[in-house]
Amino acid sequence: MPRKRSSKLKCPTCKKPVSRTAEDFPFCSDRCRKIDLGKWASGAYVISSPISDQSDAIEEGIETNPRKVR
Repeated sequence: MPRKRSSKLKCPTCKKPVSRTAEDFPFCSDRCRKIDLGKWASGAYVISSPISDQSDAIEEGIETNPRKVR
């Protein structure tokens, strides 16, 4: 028999259960939504980027993984 998916998830800010049909989903309240927005605005959350882009190195003719030749 297939299991029914739970319609409750946790608020990413305070971890309280939240229904998928809640007005502030995925947050439990407007307060938690604003706390999360404030973290993004202050730089507490960041999207990381690669240290070096290999496509730039290839275009410039630089080897990114040199091998020793004997």
